[in-house]
Amino acid sequence: MRLKIVLFLIAFVSRSSLAIGFFKPFNVSYDGRALLLDGQRRILISAGIHYPRAAPEMWPDLVAKTKENGVDVVQSYVFWNGHEPVRGQYNFEGQFDIVKFVKLVGLSGLYLHLRIGPYVCAEWNFGGFPVWLRDIPGIKFRTDNGPFKVEMERFVKKIIGLMKQEMLFSWQGGPIILLQIENEYGNIEDSYGKGGKEYVKWAARMALGQDAGVPWVMCRQNDAPENIDTCNAYYCDGYKPNSKEKPIFWTEDWDGWYASWGGRLPHRPVRDLAFAVARFFERGGSFQNYYMFFGGTNFGRTSGGPFYTTSYDYDAPIDEYGLLRQPRWGHLKNLHEALRLCEPALVSVDVPDYVLLGIKQEAHVYREPVDNKITDSGFLGNGSVCSAFLANMDERHSVSVKFLGQTFHLPPWSVSILPDCKNVAFNTAKVQSQTSLKLLDRLSSRFSTMTNFSFKSTVSWISESWQAFHEPIGVWSPENFTMHGVLEHLNITKDSSDYLWYITRIYISDEDILHWKVTGVRPSLTIDRVRDVVRVFVNGNLAGNATGHWAPVNLHIDLKQGENELAIVSQTMGLQNYGAFLEKDGAGLRGQINLKGLKGGVQNLLNSPWTYQVGLKGEFLKIYDLESQGSVNWSSTLPPDTSTASFTWYKATFSAPDGADPVAIDLGSMGKGQAWVNGKSIGRYWTIVAPKHGCPSHCDYRGAYNERKCLWNCGRPTQRWYHVPRSWLQESSNLLVLFEEIGGNPLGISIMRHATDTICATTSESDYPPLHMWQHPDIVSGDISITEVGPELDIFCDYGQIISSIEFASYGNPQGSCQQFSEGNCHASKSFSVVSEACRGKNRCTISVSNEKFGEDPCPGVVKTLAVEAKCMSASDVNIAYM
Repeated sequence: MRLKIVLFLIAFVSRSSLAIGFFKPFNVSYDGRALLLDGQRRILISAGIHYPRAAPEMWPDLVAKTKENGVDVVQSYVFWNGHEPVRGQYNFEGQFDIVKFVKLVGLSGLYLHLRIGPYVCAEWNFGGFPVWLRDIPGIKFRTDNGPFKVEMERFVKKIIGLMKQEMLFSWQGGPIILLQIENEYGNIEDSYGKGGKEYVKWAARMALGQDAGVPWVMCRQNDAPENIDTCNAYYCDGYKPNSKEKPIFWTEDWDGWYASWGGRLPHRPVRDLAFAVARFFERGGSFQNYYMFFGGTNFGRTSGGPFYTTSYDYDAPIDEYGLLRQPRWGHLKNLHEALRLCEPALVSVDVPDYVLLGIKQEAHVYREPVDNKITDSGFLGNGSVCSAFLANMDERHSVSVKFLGQTFHLPPWSVSILPDCKNVAFNTAKVQSQTSLKLLDRLSSRFSTMTNFSFKSTVSWISESWQAFHEPIGVWSPENFTMHGVLEHLNITKDSSDYLWYITRIYISDEDILHWKVTGVRPSLTIDRVRDVVRVFVNGNLAGNATGHWAPVNLHIDLKQGENELAIVSQTMGLQNYGAFLEKDGAGLRGQINLKGLKGGVQNLLNSPWTYQVGLKGEFLKIYDLESQGSVNWSSTLPPDTSTASFTWYKATFSAPDGADPVAIDLGSMGKGQAWVNGKSIGRYWTIVAPKHGCPSHCDYRGAYNERKCLWNCGRPTQRWYHVPRSWLQESSNLLVLFEEIGGNPLGISIMRHATDTICATTSESDYPPLHMWQHPDIVSGDISITEVGPELDIFCDYGQIISSIEFASYGNPQGSCQQFSEGNCHASKSFSVVSEACRGKNRCTISVSNEKFGEDPCPGVVKTLAVEAKCMSASDVNIAYM
């Protein structure tokens, strides 16, 4: 089924689409409990996917995997600076073809929550604002300011009008059921005083005045007037909107966190994530969105910050490359199935019954309103529905609790979900889904114990045919200007490039030279503050650099007698995307610029004549483009020492790895710069290493999570592998171009397939039955009790792969964990043959965990466990047709 969905959506993407009806037109409203779709309350699970952070060719697969996980809604921001890079000139093509993306969501049968903003934050460059907005006379962002409100409303009207034109709202038969205006404004509202409060009221009225026909939300906005105020956080159970007439929405459930260059990588345990989601719905929530369900890639210069990485993987259930992250994806899928079983009960009442089970244990019970109270059996009569959530908030101890005459065991920091108020279908701390290990995991510290790995057939080295071009230092074209004083970086570049050259000349007299010889003093350059990166060149030679958010500079420099050229290149690393007064934020040089150590004392360079040159020659000539390779003279001789060869362009060609797996490029041998493949930017790269310490050997899921709790990747580059969308590649002669700023070795670059290599799973006799069995006709009719259904072990490889071999199988009491399994003193002799027969050569297999399946009871009276480890391989690699 999932393959059919993907193929259908791919066919849709490949053709030019007309207006299509996705649903029978329906109205959307809300009451104090939930969103009402066509008059019916719904419990909705949403998945955050940002369309520009993936190649359009990836969208069908992403949407299909999202639907398969059991979510109802896709959520995305609208990126103003991507859609209107020049005022009045719109871009709705390629990665910014928002109409195509929304239609794909609708075709899959999912709904859409469109967050127009137009401020989005999102760790996106300038928070989604186009940089030209700064140049509107008299403008002040996000406050009661006429010029800003005019521009904001104009863009909102543009998007709403486009969605109406394409028939994409629910009342038109489209998937859009929810909109958002502004974004987390409550965090900074006080900075604007009265103007902020007036702006909130205006934004809410303006949004409602668009006649979109669906509800609007305002996240983290406690004073939202007519719109639904919503929660953004790691935990939102207990959140209450500002009116009892509004439902409880969680617009950003932070299932991971973003990464910064030079930092460790965050990881949120899926047990804690599932606990947070279950608690939210347990305590009355009705709409929850994973931020992010797929994070993707900050292609080009779209990452914000400053200093946010090119990868926006976010530790999401679908990884940056579009592959399932297991057990994360599978555990959440099981959670969603359990919640779906509870939906009839959840929507039947406004407020659940509360039952205190212990000091840190409680239950919330949802049942249809009836005159009599719930019975010990949980049944309320024919046709009644009852669902319960049993929560243990104790961070350390498991407990047994009494509920409706039964005893239930609750692991620490967990929620058990009982769709029928009697039987547990799911517990947030018990992970029954498989673990998947990918080829790139082999090289990460998260799985440093993995063994038996060969790079053969997965990695290809780009070690030949490299050519180089040295970027000129300083002025490189007639398109420059000179004036006295130091100008702000963004006012000059308009963000057309990361780079801006500040160039001036310094005269050194014979007396200065003699003064240095006599005193032993060395001249130094000081700058009060710089941002984000500056590199200082004197007479064409690199003298030093500085990095930081308005960091000071103090460099010793070598000067000769006579005229000296001082060239300072300022570089942005993503424009500020969060905070108040973004229009006042900038980059470049600030404060005093002094030359110290001269015989005559300090020379102030601030008001000297400075020449300004925007960007790089290679950028301007687009030497990364396939059609522009003759615009400069490339040399086939590389610099003698590439490790110190700064400001150098490199190019080479390579063949795409075989197969259809996603592709990653290893830039771990390089220093810092930008990369392009076939003329498309894969983003900034920087092999800056994270601190050696601060990563725990074990990540404990128990207790409240924050982004500093479960860090990993200490002592390694924050990012080494970079995503190259498979759709950007041709079979051979792919052009790779790099601009290297500080020095690196291009001979160490490699290309690698990113695919699942190993899958592991363990299932015990005491585990829960498969969730799909709860809807089996015999269970629904009551002919069979769910307690009579046994557990199953389910494993599967990526799409297009098959299970090529079984590496381990044991039914009994196997020991260890994935890649370190071993047989215990209880082992069924047919374990390997049963599993091999059921799984080898297939994409997916399911095995009953029972004595009957394995033909014996290897240890009577002992709860048995089935542990399996298998290898996955592309079906074409093993010459077996994928079924």
